[in-house]
Amino acid sequence: MKRSRKNPEDNWMPPRVYLKGPSYFFRPRGGGAIKLCSADKAQSFVWYEYEKLINENTLSYTVSKLIDEFFGSSDYKDLSPATKSDYRKNSKNIILVFGKMDAERVEPKHIRAYMDKRGLSSRVQANREKAFFSRSYRWAYERGKVKLNPCKGVKQFTERARDKYITDSEYELVYRLAPQTIKVAMELSYLCAARKGDVLIMKWSQVQDDGIFIQQGKTGVKQIKLWSKRLVKAIKMAETLSNNSLRPYIVVKTDGHPYTASGFDSAWQDLMKKAREQSSWPLDFTFHDIKAKAISDVGGTSKDKQKISGHKTEAQVSTYDRSIKRVPAVDDVKENP
Repeated sequence: MKRSRKNPEDNWMPPRVYLKGPSYFFRPRGGGAIKLCSADKAQSFVWYEYEKLINENTLSYTVSKLIDEFFGSSDYKDLSPATKSDYRKNSKNIILVFGKMDAERVEPKHIRAYMDKRGLSSRVQANREKAFFSRSYRWAYERGKVKLNPCKGVKQFTERARDKYITDSEYELVYRLAPQTIKVAMELSYLCAARKGDVLIMKWSQVQDDGIFIQQGKTGVKQIKLWSKRLVKAIKMAETLSNNSLRPYIVVKTDGHPYTASGFDSAWQDLMKKAREQSSWPLDFTFHDIKAKAISDVGGTSKDKQKISGHKTEAQVSTYDRSIKRVPAVDDVKENP
């Protein structure tokens, strides 16, 4: 039975069809959006385009259908919340470009062309979208739904590993200008060596007598970050943001609701713009770099850093350790003549 729309005037629209800006779009259950036609078309034409799309999907195994099935699979459901969110985001452009194609007709040359064009605006995002597309095809290939994975063998763009270390002065400058909610997020990320995703979903129920319980969203590692004076101060600041008996999340907006990842990114970018304008410093770091600063600031060996970071291997730790190694001057170590 077709559900009623929030706006009664839209009840004539086909199922899962919505008007957005100058066009009508069909939204598959798996996510993404497929453009049907422009907003100036008659209702009968919208229905015509909808039925044509449905018939095409019924007669052939399209890329949209492949992705839709992947999003409904147990493989997808077992992924971390952060990875699920990334895959949903990465699917949007893929569906817009490839959605109506028969999944068997997509070839490596099509993936290469997409990568080259997408790479003009963002090579990193092109790599992420191709990785998602490949993961979807691999799922379908393993189940006999397609004969090959067209992404296999298509070279990704080379990415230079980030090596930015946030100095104490840079951190303190941004922290001083930040609103309280972002101050809390910064401190939780730094003191707990936690990713943005883990900070944004951190709940008051994780606050325990001996510290804050965290299960790393990416690695699954469980830790209790023991109390320090600075961590206690951060939590006390968080208590002033909302009534924790009513709001489950620690990092919340002024209205008491939690941030979405994109909402927090927008607030962070506004803060960084303000900090750059007021200081004239380049401040070329991301929120994610705060975790790297935390790991870099931990003394000792990579094994010592691993205990704090929540990574499963020392190799993973090394990608976050951006501390500058201190070595003696040559005259202190050269052999005596």
